[in-house]
Amino acid sequence: MAPRANWKGILKIGEVSCAVALHTAASTSERIAFHTLNRKTGHRVRRQFVDSGTGKPVGRDDQVKGYQIAPEEYVLLEPDEIAAAVPDSDKLLAVSAFIGCGDIDTVYFDKPYYLAPADRSAREAFVLIREGMRSRQVAALAQTVLFRRLRTVLIRAHGAGLIATTLNFDHEVRPSAEVFDDIPDLKIKGEMLDLARHIIDTKMGEFDPGDFDDRYDAALADLVRAKMEGRKIARPKARKPGKVVDLMEALRESAGMADKKPRKRATAGSKPKSAGTRGKRKAG
Repeated sequence: MAPRANWKGILKIGEVSCAVALHTAASTSERIAFHTLNRKTGHRVRRQFVDSGTGKPVGRDDQVKGYQIAPEEYVLLEPDEIAAAVPDSDKLLAVSAFIGCGDIDTVYFDKPYYLAPADRSAREAFVLIREGMRSRQVAALAQTVLFRRLRTVLIRAHGAGLIATTLNFDHEVRPSAEVFDDIPDLKIKGEMLDLARHIIDTKMGEFDPGDFDDRYDAALADLVRAKMEGRKIARPKARKPGKVVDLMEALRESAGMADKKPRKRATAGSKPKSAGTRGKRKAG
Protein backbone atom coordinates (compact mmCIF):
# COMPACT_ATOMS: atom_id res chain seq x y z
CA MET A 1 0.00 0.00 0.00
CA ALA A 2 1.38 3.39 -1.02
CA PRO A 3 2.08 5.89 1.78
CA ARG A 4 -0.29 8.80 2.30
CA ALA A 5 0.29 11.63 -0.18
CA ASN A 6 1.34 15.11 0.96
CA TRP A 7 -0.53 16.74 -1.93
CA LYS A 8 -2.80 15.68 -4.79
CA GLY A 9 -3.51 17.52 -8.01
CA ILE A 10 -3.43 17.42 -11.80
CA LEU A 11 -0.25 17.26 -13.89
CA LYS A 12 -1.03 19.01 -17.20
CA ILE A 13 1.10 19.20 -20.35
CA GLY A 14 -0.79 20.86 -23.19
CA GLU A 15 -4.03 18.92 -23.48
CA VAL A 16 -2.64 15.80 -21.77
CA SER A 17 -3.36 15.57 -18.05
CA CYS A 18 -3.44 13.03 -15.25
CA ALA A 19 -4.13 12.97 -11.53
CA VAL A 20 -0.91 12.83 -9.51
CA ALA A 21 0.08 12.46 -5.87
CA LEU A 22 3.11 14.07 -4.23
CA HIS A 23 5.04 12.08 -1.61
CA THR A 24 7.96 13.20 0.57
CA ALA A 25 11.22 11.74 -0.77
CA ALA A 26 13.53 12.73 2.09
CA SER A 27 12.56 12.71 5.77
CA THR A 28 14.29 13.46 9.07
CA SER A 29 11.73 11.60 11.18
CA GLU A 30 14.16 8.71 11.82
CA ARG A 31 16.69 10.96 13.53
CA ILE A 32 17.04 10.71 17.30
CA ALA A 33 15.04 13.44 19.03
CA PHE A 34 15.31 14.64 22.62
CA HIS A 35 12.82 16.26 24.99
CA THR A 36 13.75 19.02 27.41
CA LEU A 37 13.15 17.95 31.02
CA ASN A 38 13.24 19.49 34.46
CA ARG A 39 16.40 18.01 35.98
CA LYS A 40 14.89 17.98 39.48
CA THR A 41 11.49 16.39 38.72
CA GLY A 42 12.14 14.57 35.44
CA HIS A 43 9.01 16.19 33.97
CA ARG A 44 8.92 17.59 30.46
CA VAL A 45 9.30 21.35 30.11
CA ARG A 46 6.70 23.23 28.07
CA ARG A 47 7.39 26.34 26.02
CA GLN A 48 5.51 29.47 26.98
CA PHE A 49 5.20 32.81 25.17
CA VAL A 50 5.94 35.74 27.47
CA ASP A 51 5.40 39.47 26.91
CA SER A 52 8.87 41.00 26.55
CA GLY A 53 7.72 44.17 28.34
CA THR A 54 5.59 42.91 31.22
CA GLY A 55 7.09 39.44 31.58
CA LYS A 56 3.58 37.95 31.80
CA PRO A 57 2.47 34.84 29.80
CA VAL A 58 0.47 35.52 26.62
CA GLY A 59 -2.33 33.10 25.72
CA ARG A 60 -2.81 31.75 22.18
CA ASP A 61 -5.90 33.92 21.57
CA ASP A 62 -3.92 37.06 22.38
CA GLN A 63 -1.05 36.28 20.02
CA VAL A 64 -0.95 37.97 16.61
CA LYS A 65 1.61 38.16 13.79
CA GLY A 66 3.52 41.39 13.33
CA TYR A 67 5.95 42.77 10.74
CA GLN A 68 8.62 45.08 12.17
CA ILE A 69 8.95 48.42 10.38
CA ALA A 70 10.96 50.29 13.06
CA PRO A 71 12.37 49.63 16.54
CA GLU A 72 9.43 48.57 18.73
CA GLU A 73 6.99 49.37 15.90
CA TYR A 74 5.06 46.66 14.05
CA VAL A 75 2.29 46.25 11.49
CA LEU A 76 -0.20 43.78 13.00
CA LEU A 77 -1.64 41.11 10.69
CA GLU A 78 -4.70 39.06 11.64
CA PRO A 79 -4.85 35.36 10.66
CA ASP A 80 -7.70 35.94 8.15
CA GLU A 81 -5.71 38.76 6.50
CA ILE A 82 -2.69 36.48 6.06
CA ALA A 83 -4.90 33.67 4.72
CA ALA A 84 -6.46 36.05 2.17
CA ALA A 85 -3.00 37.01 0.89
CA VAL A 86 -2.00 33.40 0.22
CA PRO A 87 -2.62 32.46 -3.45
CA ASP A 88 -5.51 30.09 -4.02
CA SER A 89 -4.52 26.55 -4.88
CA ASP A 90 -6.18 25.22 -8.03
CA LYS A 91 -4.36 21.88 -7.58
CA LEU A 92 -2.98 22.26 -11.11
CA LEU A 93 0.67 21.42 -11.85
CA ALA A 94 0.85 23.02 -15.29
CA VAL A 95 4.08 22.50 -17.26
CA SER A 96 5.29 25.74 -18.84
CA ALA A 97 8.50 24.52 -20.53
CA PHE A 98 10.92 21.62 -21.00
CA ILE A 99 14.66 22.00 -20.44
CA GLY A 100 17.73 19.77 -20.42
CA CYS A 101 18.05 17.71 -17.24
CA GLY A 102 21.34 19.42 -16.36
CA ASP A 103 20.36 22.96 -17.34
CA ILE A 104 19.64 24.17 -13.77
CA ASP A 105 22.42 24.74 -11.24
CA THR A 106 21.79 22.41 -8.28
CA VAL A 107 22.16 25.37 -5.89
CA TYR A 108 18.55 26.17 -6.84
CA PHE A 109 17.31 22.72 -5.72
CA ASP A 110 15.21 22.87 -2.55
CA LYS A 111 13.37 19.65 -1.61
CA PRO A 112 12.66 16.45 -3.60
CA TYR A 113 9.30 14.70 -3.79
CA TYR A 114 8.13 11.51 -5.49
CA LEU A 115 5.39 12.12 -8.04
CA ALA A 116 3.12 9.14 -8.81
CA PRO A 117 -0.31 8.50 -10.37
CA ALA A 118 -3.07 9.34 -7.90
CA ASP A 119 -5.34 6.51 -9.10
CA ARG A 120 -5.57 3.67 -11.63
CA SER A 121 -7.26 5.80 -14.28
CA ALA A 122 -4.25 8.13 -14.38
CA ARG A 123 -1.60 5.45 -14.98
CA GLU A 124 -1.61 5.39 -18.79
CA ALA A 125 -1.31 9.17 -19.18
CA PHE A 126 1.31 9.27 -16.42
CA VAL A 127 3.49 6.63 -18.12
CA LEU A 128 3.10 8.43 -21.46
CA ILE A 129 4.39 11.69 -19.91
CA ARG A 130 7.23 9.90 -18.11
CA GLU A 131 8.44 7.99 -21.16
CA GLY A 132 8.14 11.03 -23.42
CA MET A 133 10.40 13.02 -21.07
CA ARG A 134 12.82 10.11 -20.67
CA SER A 135 13.16 9.55 -24.43
CA ARG A 136 13.95 13.22 -24.99
CA GLN A 137 16.14 13.43 -21.85
CA VAL A 138 14.38 16.55 -20.63
CA ALA A 139 12.89 17.88 -17.39
CA ALA A 140 9.68 19.88 -17.05
CA LEU A 141 9.25 23.24 -15.33
CA ALA A 142 5.91 23.85 -13.65
CA GLN A 143 4.34 26.06 -10.98
CA THR A 144 1.66 25.39 -8.42
CA VAL A 145 0.64 26.30 -4.88
CA LEU A 146 2.24 23.85 -2.46
CA PHE A 147 1.70 24.15 1.28
CA ARG A 148 0.32 27.71 0.98
CA ARG A 149 3.19 28.98 -1.19
CA LEU A 150 3.54 29.40 -4.93
CA ARG A 151 6.41 27.09 -5.86
CA THR A 152 8.38 26.40 -9.03
CA VAL A 153 8.92 22.67 -9.54
CA LEU A 154 11.40 20.74 -11.69
CA ILE A 155 9.98 17.37 -12.80
CA ARG A 156 12.25 14.53 -14.02
CA ALA A 157 11.78 10.87 -14.91
CA HIS A 158 12.97 8.61 -12.10
CA GLY A 159 12.59 4.84 -12.26
CA ALA A 160 8.92 3.94 -12.57
CA GLY A 161 7.81 7.42 -11.55
CA LEU A 162 8.80 11.08 -11.50
CA ILE A 163 10.83 13.26 -9.15
CA ALA A 164 9.41 16.72 -8.46
CA THR A 165 12.01 19.04 -6.90
CA THR A 166 10.90 22.39 -5.55
CA LEU A 167 13.25 25.20 -6.63
CA ASN A 168 14.55 28.17 -4.70
CA PHE A 169 13.61 31.54 -6.18
CA ASP A 170 16.40 33.69 -7.60
CA HIS A 171 16.24 36.17 -4.70
CA GLU A 172 16.67 33.29 -2.23
CA VAL A 173 20.03 32.19 -3.69
CA ARG A 174 23.01 34.29 -2.66
CA PRO A 175 25.31 35.34 -5.53
CA SER A 176 28.41 33.15 -5.52
CA ALA A 177 30.56 36.25 -6.05
CA GLU A 178 29.88 37.24 -2.42
CA VAL A 179 31.95 34.24 -1.34
CA PHE A 180 34.23 33.51 -4.31
CA ASP A 181 35.44 36.99 -5.32
CA ASP A 182 38.42 36.95 -2.94
CA ILE A 183 39.77 33.65 -4.31
CA PRO A 184 42.83 34.43 -6.46
CA ASP A 185 42.99 33.13 -10.02
CA LEU A 186 46.03 30.85 -9.58
CA LYS A 187 47.38 28.96 -12.58
CA ILE A 188 48.30 25.39 -11.57
CA LYS A 189 50.33 23.36 -14.06
CA GLY A 190 53.16 20.86 -14.46
CA GLU A 191 53.82 18.09 -11.93
CA MET A 192 51.51 19.61 -9.34
CA LEU A 193 48.46 19.32 -11.62
CA ASP A 194 49.55 15.87 -12.88
CA LEU A 195 49.74 14.55 -9.30
CA ALA A 196 46.33 16.00 -8.45
CA ARG A 197 44.82 14.29 -11.53
CA HIS A 198 46.53 11.01 -10.60
CA ILE A 199 45.09 11.09 -7.07
CA ILE A 200 41.60 11.78 -8.43
CA ASP A 201 41.90 8.94 -10.98
CA THR A 202 42.92 6.42 -8.28
CA LYS A 203 39.92 7.37 -6.13
CA MET A 204 37.25 7.31 -8.82
CA GLY A 205 34.14 5.39 -7.75
CA GLU A 206 30.34 5.38 -7.71
CA PHE A 207 27.93 6.92 -5.24
CA ASP A 208 26.20 4.35 -3.02
CA PRO A 209 24.11 6.05 -0.29
CA GLY A 210 24.44 2.90 1.83
CA ASP A 211 28.17 3.57 2.18
CA PHE A 212 27.52 6.73 4.21
CA ASP A 213 26.01 6.73 7.68
CA ASP A 214 25.00 9.44 10.13
CA ARG A 215 27.83 9.13 12.65
CA TYR A 216 26.33 11.73 14.94
CA ASP A 217 22.98 9.91 15.13
CA ALA A 218 24.74 6.56 15.63
CA ALA A 219 26.85 8.05 18.44
CA LEU A 220 23.70 9.37 20.14
CA ALA A 221 22.04 5.95 19.86
CA ASP A 222 25.10 4.32 21.48
CA LEU A 223 25.05 6.92 24.23
CA VAL A 224 21.36 6.27 24.99
CA ARG A 225 21.92 2.49 25.07
CA ALA A 226 24.93 2.87 27.37
CA LYS A 227 22.92 5.02 29.80
CA MET A 228 20.03 2.52 29.80
CA GLU A 229 22.38 -0.40 30.48
CA GLY A 230 24.40 1.47 33.11
CA ARG A 231 27.62 1.12 31.14
CA LYS A 232 30.47 3.56 31.35
CA ILE A 233 30.40 6.01 28.48
CA ALA A 234 33.65 6.00 26.53
CA ARG A 235 34.56 9.44 25.22
CA PRO A 236 35.86 9.22 21.64
CA LYS A 237 39.47 10.23 21.19
CA ALA A 238 39.98 13.58 19.51
CA ARG A 239 41.74 13.44 16.19
CA LYS A 240 45.24 14.83 16.20
CA PRO A 241 45.70 17.67 13.71
CA GLY A 242 47.91 16.71 10.80
CA LYS A 243 51.28 18.36 10.49
CA VAL A 244 51.60 21.23 8.05
CA VAL A 245 53.59 20.07 5.05
CA ASP A 246 54.64 21.47 1.69
CA LEU A 247 51.77 21.19 -0.82
CA MET A 248 53.90 19.41 -3.42
CA GLU A 249 55.17 16.94 -0.80
CA ALA A 250 51.59 16.30 0.36
CA LEU A 251 50.57 15.55 -3.23
CA ARG A 252 53.48 13.12 -3.66
CA GLU A 253 52.60 11.32 -0.42
CA SER A 254 48.95 11.06 -1.44
CA ALA A 255 49.99 9.62 -4.80
CA GLY A 256 52.47 7.18 -3.20
CA MET A 257 55.43 8.90 -4.83
CA ALA A 258 57.16 10.37 -1.76
CA ASP A 259 60.43 8.47 -2.36
CA LYS A 260 60.71 9.33 -6.04
CA LYS A 261 62.99 12.11 -7.17
CA PRO A 262 61.09 15.29 -8.01
CA ARG A 263 60.97 16.58 -11.51
CA LYS A 264 61.28 20.26 -12.32
CA ARG A 265 59.26 22.16 -9.73
CA ALA A 266 55.95 23.55 -10.99
CA THR A 267 55.06 27.16 -10.37
CA ALA A 268 51.77 28.69 -9.34
CA GLY A 269 51.43 32.19 -10.68
CA SER A 270 48.74 34.67 -9.73
CA LYS A 271 46.62 36.52 -12.22
CA PRO A 272 44.15 39.24 -11.16
CA LYS A 273 40.51 38.47 -11.82
CA SER A 274 39.02 40.54 -14.62
CA ALA A 275 36.34 43.04 -13.66
CA GLY A 276 33.97 41.55 -16.21
CA THR A 277 33.64 38.32 -14.22
CA ARG A 278 32.70 40.03 -10.93
CA GLY A 279 29.15 40.50 -9.74
CA LYS A 280 27.55 37.83 -11.91
CA ARG A 281 24.14 37.08 -10.39
CA LYS A 282 23.90 33.37 -11.07
CA ALA A 283 25.59 30.90 -8.79
CA GLY A 284 28.18 28.44 -10.07
